[in-house]
Amino acid sequence: MSNRSFPTEFLLLTFADTPKLQLLHFRLFLGIYLAALLGNGLILTAVACDHRLHTPMYFFLLNLALLDLGTITTTVPKDMANSLWDTRAISYKGWATQVFFFAVFVTAEFFLLTIMAYDRYVAICKPLHYGTIMASRTCITMAAAAWGSGFLSAMLHTANTFSLPLCQGNALDQFFCEIPQILKLSCSDAYLREVGLIVVTAYLLLACFVFLVVSYVQIFRAVLRIPLEQGRHKAFSTCLPHLAMVFLSSSTAFFAYLKPPFMSTSSLNHLLAVLYSVVPPAVNPLIYSMKNQELKDAVWNLMTECISEAINCLSSPAYHSQFNHKRPRY
Repeated sequence: MSNRSFPTEFLLLTFADTPKLQLLHFRLFLGIYLAALLGNGLILTAVACDHRLHTPMYFFLLNLALLDLGTITTTVPKDMANSLWDTRAISYKGWATQVFFFAVFVTAEFFLLTIMAYDRYVAICKPLHYGTIMASRTCITMAAAAWGSGFLSAMLHTANTFSLPLCQGNALDQFFCEIPQILKLSCSDAYLREVGLIVVTAYLLLACFVFLVVSYVQIFRAVLRIPLEQGRHKAFSTCLPHLAMVFLSSSTAFFAYLKPPFMSTSSLNHLLAVLYSVVPPAVNPLIYSMKNQELKDAVWNLMTECISEAINCLSSPAYHSQFNHKRPRY
């Protein structure tokens, strides 16, 4: 493919122009990224190590943590590097990697959120049949279907975008490689194929969203019929965080892709992209653990065990003898 039909590199849009603001942007995104790594890492470790959390709900939460780590790792580190080194360039391979993996993680996460809504629906509306419906093999199959759907969608979008001839420059109006921004650089009607593919994907995600809303309507109707206040509180504590994150990520993503052209400005595009690609991976661990006592206890036990093991290791005679043995003698 010639350089004229596809650039060898792209230029990403930066958040700031001055070095001080770029450094501030780097520190802010670094804090968000580290918070996402820490929160999702703790959830992954707690669910994997605590046998009490080996249930369908926490199995899906483990997959959500993996997807969140993938989403934020695909976009944020490159943006931080560009801010730190005062550059805008991303290579052709970096562009392909971002487009593919971002489509994988975002699509798979939306399907997984729909599956998690179905899991809560079965747990609250059909509790006597929960063990039969949400068997281990069924949960693994549904999680694999979510991941597989993400990979299939990403392959179609990336391959179709690769085939587009671009002649409108190489500057993207976004801080990561986003397919709608790449379509603006196309110089032929071939981009209509990718637009059609995006419309089909949007309809599938809209169907998932409708299913999710219907599930939660049934859930809230069942919860309001629970006579005990403690039972209602426990049910709402597991459902409301999930619903809040679904609303945040889906509403901002739909508005970002379906907003009218006259509302498309660089600042608004940046803000929406941060809200649906950067904020949810960092906030998800906090929201899901804030009112989930089982998860909080598991994370706390994990942290105390790690701290106690570190203290025991540092205070052991073997550690001090090894340290004294390596100390130089004069």
